[in-house]
Amino acid sequence: MVTIRLTRRGAKKQPFYHIVVTDSRKRQGGMALEQVGYFNPIAAGKQTRLQLDLARVDYWLDKGAKPSDRVAELVSKQRKQAVAA
Repeated sequence: MVTIRLTRRGAKKQPFYHIVVTDSRKRQGGMALEQVGYFNPIAAGKQTRLQLDLARVDYWLDKGAKPSDRVAELVSKQRKQAVAA
């Protein structure tokens, strides 16, 4: 099964996550099929907190990919933000 999930990058106590499409049987830091965005939970100032390619996310969701709980929440936030803009 294909999943859309977060993979942690960044330094100790400075998390940074890539949002990737991967096979659910692979380990978290393993090879991904595609990177569709990133999430920076400690963004400050003018730094971007969330960047997503919604077209690619929709493509993978149409193909049957299942988002993790946190990714589903981030996608819905991004959609609301896109509608408001």
